[in-house]
Amino acid sequence: MRHLRAGRKLGRNASHRVALMRNLSRALIEHGRIITTVEKAKSLRPFVEKLITLAKKNTLHSRRLALARLPDRDIIAKLFDEIGPRFRDRPGGYTRIVKRHERRLGDAGKTAFIELLKEGETKVQRRAPAPPPRPVPETKEQEPAAPKVEAPASTEAVGEQKPDTPPAS
Repeated sequence: MRHLRAGRKLGRNASHRVALMRNLSRALIEHGRIITTVEKAKSLRPFVEKLITLAKKNTLHSRRLALARLPDRDIIAKLFDEIGPRFRDRPGGYTRIVKRHERRLGDAGKTAFIELLKEGETKVQRRAPAPPPRPVPETKEQEPAAPKVEAPASTEAVGEQKPDTPPAS
């Protein structure tokens, strides 16, 4: 069992995974939208979003940290000059993963788009609207109950009579 084992290995060793994330993030920053497998897209999302968060700060230290994670000066320049200011007021969630119905040709792997959101765009969560609240039944003021008549103590009477009805003749 993989309890508390975060992250996906993607069938690669550590250095290969880092190279994969760098290549995918470079392509995503360059093109704005790429097609990859669902698992790779889900692994790429936190890698890219951390880079964008660094780009929002736009300090020398954050630029050096970003270069350590993604050593491509042209892509880092685009990240800090275009993408960082685009998400200046956004507190997170800069990417969107959209699953595709088409499978990959070679191995029929599930594919997805991963894309950067546009400026001012918000994520739309497709969730059913909450049902309306149930109407609360109105409580009527109850009238004082009529005094109850007690049943006769002896049950030896031949004909049982209801206490409120007159005897039949």
